[in-house]
Formats: sequence, C-alpha cells, structure tokens
Amino acid sequence: MFLAQGTGQVTAYKPGERVSYLVHYGVVTGGTASLEIKKETLNGKDVWHSVLVGRTTGFADAVFKVVDIYESYIDPKTELPVLSVRNISEGRYRRYNEVTFDHKTRKDSAILSSDLTGIHITQQGIHDILSCFYWYRNRIFPDIDKIKKGETITVLTWFTDELYPIKMRYMGTEEVRTKAGKLRCHKFNPVTETGRLFKSEEDVSFWFSDDKNFLPVKIRFDIFVGSFMVDMVDYEGLVYPIDIKKK
Repeated sequence: MFLAQGTGQVTAYKPGERVSYLVHYGVVTGGTASLEIKKETLNGKDVWHSVLVGRTTGFADAVFKVVDIYESYIDPKTELPVLSVRNISEGRYRRYNEVTFDHKTRKDSAILSSDLTGIHITQQGIHDILSCFYWYRNRIFPDIDKIKKGETITVLTWFTDELYPIKMRYMGTEEVRTKAGKLRCHKFNPVTETGRLFKSEEDVSFWFSDDKNFLPVKIRFDIFVGSFMVDMVDYEGLVYPIDIKKK
C-alpha cells in the first residue's frame, strides 16, 4: 500500500473547474454528467463546494429516469469535507441524506452526524465520496512516480451512511480516446466488490490526465450486461493546460 505525504497546499485544482461528460453504452448515449467546484460560504466559513450531477437522457430517460446529485462542502485548508449531501432519484426510488463532519472536537477521531442514522465516531481524516477524489488528485497523484504498477492506495470514506474504503490500484499509463479527444492518462482500477453487478475486482477503471491537473477524463464500468463508458466532452477552469489531441 502506498502512503502519500501531503503538503496541505492545493495545486491540482481550483474553484471554477468544471468538467462535462457523456454516459454511453456502445454508440447509444444514455446520460450526461457534470462535476464542478466553486467558492461558497457555509455557516459563516469559506468552503469549496463540489457538485456531481448525473442524469439520464433520451430513451433511457423515458424508460428509467435517473437524477443523482452528490455534493461536498470542503474545507480548503484541510481538503476534508464539512458537509456531504446525497440526493438520489432513480425511477420510483428516492433517497436524501445529509452528513456533517466534525474533524476538530476530538483529536483522535471524527464525529459524523447523519440526518438518517444519527451520530457516528470514525477515524480522523475521513472523506466523503467526492472530497476523496480531490484528495487523490492533490495529495497522492503528485507522487505518482513513486507508485509502483499494481500498488493499491486506500482512502477511507463515508458513503451511503457507512464506512466505505476507496481502494485504487495503479495500472500504469496509456493513451485513451474521449469525446473531447485523445490524451495520455494514468489508469487506476478501483477494487470493487464482486456479486450483483461486478464479476471481478477490476470491472471499473478510471483514467486521470497525465499532467499536473490529474483530471478525471474517462470511466469504464464492466457489468453483467456489458460496458458503460463515461467520457469527458468539455472542461474549463483548469489550473494547468491539458495536452489533448483533438479529433
């Protein structure tokens, strides 16, 4: 397992960054997604507010309408979440959950307060599902040259009101094609649980740009019914130029 030594200085991303994606199954487009981060104020304190929105479009929207929204309010000094929001609408299923994170009251642990399940005591430095990936980009990926192929990096998160470790196995670099063009990327395979959706632990792949942004540009989900792709189509507000080859 690789352990990164973070500096506490944010350099890989900044407020104003916004990325747009298409979700497709083969040549059929089934949805869109967007990920952005912006400056806001929460309870009188400056925070960085990240929002991920995924929704179905076209025929998929008519058959099974999905609008999933994840929000993370992040302390820009620590890059840890102070409030997490999960707002799920999938067909007739609805789920809304807010979790506040207290990283300061206790020196040896964090206090989480969920509007659904009450108070939870967890280890210090816990993330939510969104802040986790910003942490990877800024605290871990800058040391990518020290990570060996096949090595696994773990960050503990709180997701769906339970502890959920995000384990990312480094698979090396490769050039990938997205809807926005081709670019060189670092590939990671999150270690997934086998069973209802996934046949193996490596049925999900993430690609992050091979530059100082470490921008998430492509995701592949291999499930029992086939492969779903999430491809970047547009981006703005990046800290550094991105070396992308247009079609």
